[in-house]
Amino acid sequence: MERSTLDELKAHLMATDEEFRRLADQHALFKRQVEELEARPHLSEHEKMEEVRLKKLKLRLKDQMTEILSRHRAQQTV
Repeated sequence: MERSTLDELKAHLMATDEEFRRLADQHALFKRQVEELEARPHLSEHEKMEEVRLKKLKLRLKDQMTEILSRHRAQQTV
C-alpha cells in the first residue's frame, strides 16, 4: 500500500474507530516511556526490565493496529 494511502487510512481510523484510537494512544504513551528510559545514561535492573516490558507491550499494540489496518484494507478491495 502506498504510504500516503496508509497514512490516510490511519487518520480515518483515528477519527472513526474507537479501538484503533485507544490502541494508538496507548502505543504513543509506551513509546514516550521507552524514549524516557533510553535517554537515561544508566538504567537500574528494574528499569531495564521495565524497558523490555514496555517494548513488548508496544509491539503487541502495533500488531493489533496492523490487524485492524489489514481488515480495513481487505474491506476496501472487496
